[in-house]
Amino acid sequence: MSNEIILTEVALRDGSHAISHQYTVEQVRSIVQSLNDAMIPYIEVSHGDGLGGSSLQYGLSKVDEMKLIEAAVSVSNFSKIAVLLIPGIGTIEDLKEAKKLGAKMARVATHVTEADISKQHIETAKELGMEAVGFLMMSHMAPVETLVEQAKLMENYGADIVYVVDSAGALLPHEVKERIRALRQTLEVDIGFHGHNNLSVAMGNTLAAIEEGATRIDGSVRCLGAGAGNTQTEVLVAVLDKMGISTGVDLYKLMDMAEEIVAPILPKPQEINRDSLTLGYAGVYSSFLLHANRAAKRFSVDSRDILIELGRQKIVGGQEDMIIDVAAGLANK
Repeated sequence: MSNEIILTEVALRDGSHAISHQYTVEQVRSIVQSLNDAMIPYIEVSHGDGLGGSSLQYGLSKVDEMKLIEAAVSVSNFSKIAVLLIPGIGTIEDLKEAKKLGAKMARVATHVTEADISKQHIETAKELGMEAVGFLMMSHMAPVETLVEQAKLMENYGADIVYVVDSAGALLPHEVKERIRALRQTLEVDIGFHGHNNLSVAMGNTLAAIEEGATRIDGSVRCLGAGAGNTQTEVLVAVLDKMGISTGVDLYKLMDMAEEIVAPILPKPQEINRDSLTLGYAGVYSSFLLHANRAAKRFSVDSRDILIELGRQKIVGGQEDMIIDVAAGLANK
């Protein structure tokens, strides 16, 4: 277990899902300035589905994400700005534009069995002089051996870090441990972990990952993220401090900005309700929650039935159009 953990704050990307991608330039500038003052190493800024995600299928952004990235860079003299890119949604040109605006890290995200589609994007990030991260989403959906194979591909493409991503909040601590341990025994690069709290184990999973050697950890201030949110950054910093693990983050400043700046933005407190619990139980992508709720109202069906069926069909990120098909099918039964 490392005595130093490097944090990435994801409220301005994953949290975009929770507010229907309605961040303004002023909100981004205020949040980034406060995170920068609190000495957060990395801050991810993108549409919830990454660069190029603003669309009818994934949800339209209130403000073009490049303007948000530019605003973030303008007020960060310590924190590095990161962007997420899902091949097939974001493009190489999107990545180049983000780099020109000052983004320093590219997190290239694929489904856990599709690392091969990340090659061009990881290689381009490295050519642009960016830190490159391989982000293996829905990591609960593959056997450990497959996860290792896919992670190795990303490492071979040039990734500086490879993440186990619990997109559905479906993993339990022992499952996180075996995945991180397997990667640590196989890869030379740093290992990261990104958790969701749909089963109320985001913190436990994160600590399990750290115990097994993960050194790059994601958190979200005030749990602002898809589903029931992510590992809560300010709580994580406090817990790690009690464990004698350094993050370099100013806890008081982080607590203050969570309370005074982020909390008022939340449409409602992040909590585990019946729908977000169902996400973790069914193993469904956390960003599907708002889409499923809208479809449930439109077709007068139970959102939980939609999510359970999506899980049964093993629907993954990028297949948001299937939510309507499932809801329509349930309504016709």
